[in-house]
Amino acid sequence: MSVGKPLSGQVAFVTGASRGIGRAIALHLAREGADVALGGRDLDALAAVVAEVEAIGALGFGLRFDVTDTAAIPALVAEIEAALGPIDILVNNAGINRLRLALDVTEEDWDRVVDTNLRGAFFVAQAVGRGMVARGRGRIVNVASMAAFKAVQERSAYNSSKAGLVHLTKTLAVEWGPAGVRVNAVAPTFVETDLAAQWLDRPGFRERIVSSLPIRRLPSEDEVAAAVGYLVSAAADAINGITLPVDGGAGAT
Repeated sequence: MSVGKPLSGQVAFVTGASRGIGRAIALHLAREGADVALGGRDLDALAAVVAEVEAIGALGFGLRFDVTDTAAIPALVAEIEAALGPIDILVNNAGINRLRLALDVTEEDWDRVVDTNLRGAFFVAQAVGRGMVARGRGRIVNVASMAAFKAVQERSAYNSSKAGLVHLTKTLAVEWGPAGVRVNAVAPTFVETDLAAQWLDRPGFRERIVSSLPIRRLPSEDEVAAAVGYLVSAAADAINGITLPVDGGAGAT
C-alpha cells in the first residue's frame, strides 16, 4: 500500500489489464496509491504488468479472468478481495472486436463481442457492486468507446455493445448512486493499441482519423488512464452516470 497518495489504502480491479489501455489504467491507479488486481487471459503478460505495479510501490495481484465465464465471476472477485481487501474501484476495460460487415456477422461473432463487452461487464459490475453497495462506497468506470455514438462500418456488434455499455452505466448510476456508489464511463476514440491497429494500419486510415480530430493527433493510452483516474478520485465525487469522451474533440464535429 502506498502512503500519502490520493488513492492510498484503496483496492482497484481492472479487467483486460494485460496490455493497452487496461495496462495504462492499472499503472496510473498504482501511481495514485491504489493496490491493483489485474484480470486477463494472458497470464505471462499479466505477470509483467504486476511487476510494473509493484515496482511503483503498490501491491499487484494478477489472475486469469475471462469475463464471458459469468459463473466463475463471483468466486474470482472473492479471491481478489481475500488477497487485497474489499474492492473500492472497478474498471471494466475488457473488450474485443471482430471486423465484419453487417451482412457477414455470424451469431458466434455477435455473441462473443457482446458477451465480452456488455454482458461480461454487467456481471463483473454486479459481483463487485454487491459489496460496494453493502459497504456504502465504491467507484466503477466502464470503458466504452466513441463507437457508442458514431457508427463505424464493420463494427455492428462492437458499436451496439458499447452503446449498451453507456446506457448500462446510466442505469447502475441511478440504482447504486443512493448507496454511495458512483458509476461512470469513458469513451475513447481510436487510441494506439493492438485492437485499434486493425484499422489504423490500413492505408490512409490513420491519416484520415487524425485529420478529423480537432487536436490533430490520437489520444494516448495514458490520457485515457488519466480520465479514469479523475472519475475515481475524490474530486469527481458528485459526478455520476456520465460518459466522458476522450476523443480529441471528435464528438464536437
